[in-house]
Amino acid sequence: MRSFQMISVNSKVIQKLLSSVQSLFDSPKISRQSIIVLLIGALSLVFIRYLTPFNAFIELLELLSLSSAAEQLMSFRSEAQDQQLFDLIYWTLCRILFYLIIPLVAIRFLLKKSGSAFGWRRSNNFKKDLKIFACFFCFMLPLVYLVSTQDSFLMKYPFYRPTDASDIWPNLIVWELFYFLQFVSLEFFFRGFMVHGLKDEVGDYSVLFMVIPYCMIHFQKPFLETIGAIFAGFILGYLSLRKGSIFTGIALHFSVAITMDVLALYHLGFL
Repeated sequence: MRSFQMISVNSKVIQKLLSSVQSLFDSPKISRQSIIVLLIGALSLVFIRYLTPFNAFIELLELLSLSSAAEQLMSFRSEAQDQQLFDLIYWTLCRILFYLIIPLVAIRFLLKKSGSAFGWRRSNNFKKDLKIFACFFCFMLPLVYLVSTQDSFLMKYPFYRPTDASDIWPNLIVWELFYFLQFVSLEFFFRGFMVHGLKDEVGDYSVLFMVIPYCMIHFQKPFLETIGAIFAGFILGYLSLRKGSIFTGIALHFSVAITMDVLALYHLGFL
């Protein structure tokens, strides 16, 4: 009898939770699109945080009783010529999945919109974009050089650590190509999906909403870079909001990142 009472209580709790979730979607105070963007944004960040280490993914497979698949992947990794590159490619693929593919799927099938409404389109004024890119890159260049002389910077960059000069080609070049795809995905998630997904609800404040999680993903990086991420997030978010395109931000972000890698390699004696 008591077990039936417990089931009845639990079912009532579940019904209340479901009705609360439904009321969120029905509420005129917050749009369905904003709820979807925030929920998918939060889930994507959680999955990236906890599935990005390759070993964490292996543990998940074993937890799901997929030990044979886990063993095959571990064997594939052990046979890779460069395990460091293997791990970084896995790191990148996770970000492509959760920063780019899943948000695009949500936009298409849940929001019934196209990626162009979220900044996934070319700007209409290439010459102006080029001037903006040149101005910001020239401003950033001396700052990046100063930061690149710090020990904390050289301990973190480049992500791919060559053991000697022979690793630069082709391994480092392959990594930089995947690194570029990571920035495409990252810019779409923060400056596209979040900024344009929330702008109808909060207007220009969507940039502020985006900057908070964007700053937080830098917590494991050097202090100055984390502080810089706040200002960079505002600038790149504002550019995306005003121009309706993330592509200038992609070009600027990746150019700064590859400059950081080149300077790190130079200070470490590889160039």
